[in-house]
Amino acid sequence: MTLSEIASIAASSPGWVAVILLVGSGLVEISPFKVNPWKAIGKAIGKAINGEVMAELESVRKTQAEIKNRMDEREKIEDARNADIHRTRILQYNLELIRNLKHTKEDFDDILAEIDAYKKYCDMHPDYPNKRAEHAVANIERVYDERLKKNDFYKADGSVQE
Repeated sequence: MTLSEIASIAASSPGWVAVILLVGSGLVEISPFKVNPWKAIGKAIGKAINGEVMAELESVRKTQAEIKNRMDEREKIEDARNADIHRTRILQYNLELIRNLKHTKEDFDDILAEIDAYKKYCDMHPDYPNKRAEHAVANIERVYDERLKKNDFYKADGSVQE
């Protein structure tokens, strides 16, 4: 077949020429760059159809990130507030010991759990002001050790545990 024959066939049936060009365009590859017009056409159509949805999705992502940041800040504030509550309980308990108020073994167990939670927070947050409770903790632990050695914790009925 000569070029003139191919040209005459192409002129007589333009539909087939369009089909051949479309199929051929999907197979065209120029090294080292691949040319895939279908991918580009698909992207353009996808952006046209989903443009509003993509913009809304980006807006939702930004809002979600803002909410996460606010939640993280609230969590930090709540954790610090809880540490303050632990410290207040520790200081109050120490004051009761200084005033010679009697405590049961369960009272000591409860305050030791408060001390553990407080120390854990302080270890995780070295910038948290802790000086006010260090001596109170040491005193509570000292009194607990003495009571444990003597086994003379206060009992709820007013007697000393033996």
